[in-house]
Amino acid sequence: MPEPVKYFVAVLWADADALSVANARLVEGFGAIDFEGPDRAFDLTDYYETEMGANLMRRLVAFAPLRGPGDLPEAKLACNAIEAALPGPTGRQVNLDVGYLDHNKIVLASAKAAGQKIYLRAGIYADLVARYAQGRYLPFAWTFPDFKDARYDAELGELRGHYLQQIKDWRKASRKMQ
Repeated sequence: MPEPVKYFVAVLWADADALSVANARLVEGFGAIDFEGPDRAFDLTDYYETEMGANLMRRLVAFAPLRGPGDLPEAKLACNAIEAALPGPTGRQVNLDVGYLDHNKIVLASAKAAGQKIYLRAGIYADLVARYAQGRYLPFAWTFPDFKDARYDAELGELRGHYLQQIKDWRKASRKMQ
């Protein structure tokens, strides 16, 4: 059985009301938010602009409960359902990129196939987007541009610190139960 991991969502949004509703629904599905990063401009691509509008922002949120890495397909499907429940005039009002980190990697869920992605189940793929080395999560060639340019490095480092403490506590509790 693999050790649990730290789930987070990179929330892409333009409308603050939609963000608030999405966060509330994420809490319902994933548990209490124990980390919420600052809003960062989503300005390296206009990929979502036609659907979601201009001046998009991205915010990382993470959840207190650790979960198994095998929960990734269900987590992505839950995020897809939240997106679908918040339609805008030309598509979604939020885009929820769910994934997890552990001490040595970041994995995002995807519903799109690509060469580096590994099929899990239910139409969901695992996309390894970074590995931990040299004191930070290092991206790969295929990693989202905003995850490549180091804008989230401090936040991901803080999340890793939270995770390391949580997994230490989890291991200690697991040993006591044996």
